Amino acid sequence: MSDWPDLAGRLEDGGHVLPIRVYYEDTDFSGVVYHGAYVRFFERARSDFLRLIGIHHTEMAEGTHGASQAFAVKTMTLDFQKPARIDDVLQVHTSLAEYKGARIRLDQLIYRGDQLLVSAAVTVAIISSQGRPARLPSALAERLRQFVPAENAGG
Repeated sequence: MSDWPDLAGRLEDGGHVLPIRVYYEDTDFSGVVYHGAYVRFFERARSDFLRLIGIHHTEMAEGTHGASQAFAVKTMTLDFQKPARIDDVLQVHTSLAEYKGARIRLDQLIYRGDQLLVSAAVTVAIISSQGRPARLPSALAERLRQFVPAENAGG
């Protein structure tokens, strides 16, 4: 079964790349990807990036590494440049721009081949089970810091 794809994508060039195929359910009546579907694509890529570096949503929610925590999107700015269509194979690139305290800023790009389709700037808050800002446990913070540009690290 060595031909089985890695469903979580791969780490490369200091970030993460997740392949996504566009299905009928992702499109509107015209066969173009519905704008809300891109948010799902970006979410999957962020989750799989974290999974590959050893930060699991389930473990955070269960408090495996300390207190129960979660990620909450605080802001997301999308820039749509070109449409994706049914059956396209896309690549979602995720890179960490900044990590400080209870805030993570990520840059995400969706490509079809070498053509940029959509970009996103995302700020995610780390929150406690009471909804208050919280810092990651040190072991998880160290995993994340490895991917933040040196000039923007400060967790």
